[in-house]
Amino acid sequence: MANPILFRSTNGTIDDYTLGQALLTGQAPDLGLFMPQQVPTITQADRLKLVGKSYPEIAFDVLRRYTGGQFDDETLRSLCDDAYTFEVPIEQVRDRRHVLRLDMGPTASFKDFAARMMGRWVGRLVKPGEPPLVVLTATSGDTGSAVAQAFAGVPGIEVLVLFPVAEVSDRQRKQMTTIGGNVTILGVEGKFDDCQAMVKRAFADQTLSNVRFTSANSINIGRLLPQSVYYLYAYLRLADVAAGETMVISVPSGNFGDLCGGLLAFRAGLPVERFVVATNANDEVPIFYETDEYTKVVPSRTCISNAMNVGHPSNLARVVDLYGGHMDETGALKRMPDMDRIRADMWSVPIDDEETRRTIAETWRDYQIMLEPHGAVGWAALNRFFDADQVPANTLAVSLETAHPAKFPDEIRALTGVDPEPPPALASLEALPESYDTIGVDYDGFRDLLDKQYG
Repeated sequence: MANPILFRSTNGTIDDYTLGQALLTGQAPDLGLFMPQQVPTITQADRLKLVGKSYPEIAFDVLRRYTGGQFDDETLRSLCDDAYTFEVPIEQVRDRRHVLRLDMGPTASFKDFAARMMGRWVGRLVKPGEPPLVVLTATSGDTGSAVAQAFAGVPGIEVLVLFPVAEVSDRQRKQMTTIGGNVTILGVEGKFDDCQAMVKRAFADQTLSNVRFTSANSINIGRLLPQSVYYLYAYLRLADVAAGETMVISVPSGNFGDLCGGLLAFRAGLPVERFVVATNANDEVPIFYETDEYTKVVPSRTCISNAMNVGHPSNLARVVDLYGGHMDETGALKRMPDMDRIRADMWSVPIDDEETRRTIAETWRDYQIMLEPHGAVGWAALNRFFDADQVPANTLAVSLETAHPAKFPDEIRALTGVDPEPPPALASLEALPESYDTIGVDYDGFRDLLDKQYG
């Protein structure tokens, strides 16, 4: 293997962190986000060798390019086999348009792909006898449960998750609040952006320097690297790899970590024709791509695709960075990215609740494919992309389904007339007791809680 890849901050003052340091730090000390100094190339020959391989085998091949010097191949192979024990189905909906179902993991969310690998990485890095590492995380829906499940019971780690009380479904909440042990859950009387702001502020708070923090939000590079894998997996399953066929990928986008994983795969050489960047009514990014003007949505708009109710995506700083620009942690553009290249690679559109609901109903009625609100946003945007004649009608296309429909039973039942059958991980929640406290959006109170509990 070549020399280990180091990681730099999007704010430009740090450029030599190892993967282990980046994982354990979460957010860079200069308040930027870590990015690899270079993205390792996966060549056409590499892709041909991976055709027909299992998901864990593909994950090992991709991730070993980043983990050299931190985890040896034998360890990484074992971690991949242990993390990815579930199916990753691809359903053909019509023509050459498909849905990649990322909802078959233990918490029925695409977040499982990243959280399970990150949890295993961090668990290997925490040493006995050290003060506990506090995994501080904000969630808009599914991150919290995936992170809590991935880190539950890991020695030397404490998990603290903040979620907006009014904006998660009952099942999403219960997936977090029924775990206990080293997992603490706080409901915030505010928006996801409030939760995210408090987490970021805690990382930068020097009065909490006695607490060892990291994040399992997508601000942590440990979330993005594993997410780059399933883009390649879908391509290998569907495309004419030998011919170098290209593919359109639609990504439901809230905090933009999932899209960044796809962009890393693209930079590594994945033949992507275009990314369809699908948002809900929080349309700050589609407007930015169209007008070159970025304005946060404050407060974020409440939509049924609740995990995407983000008025300022943290990972937009990474997108800007990949295209030569600089956005600081507040969302201020210090240097414009190459907007022509962004528009060449990405096509972004907002999908409101009315269209989301109509898409769920029509996709079930016409194709017997059940989507949940986030996946429906992605599928609706993909169809809009084709309707706009962006590419030929027979172009290979995949839309990501990011959560199980059973997480939103009332909405799905009302739209399809069918009660979605919950997977075992969701069905067992009803009988479990919940435990969580609620707090306001006052940072000082939150800081005092952190100091008392972990200081």
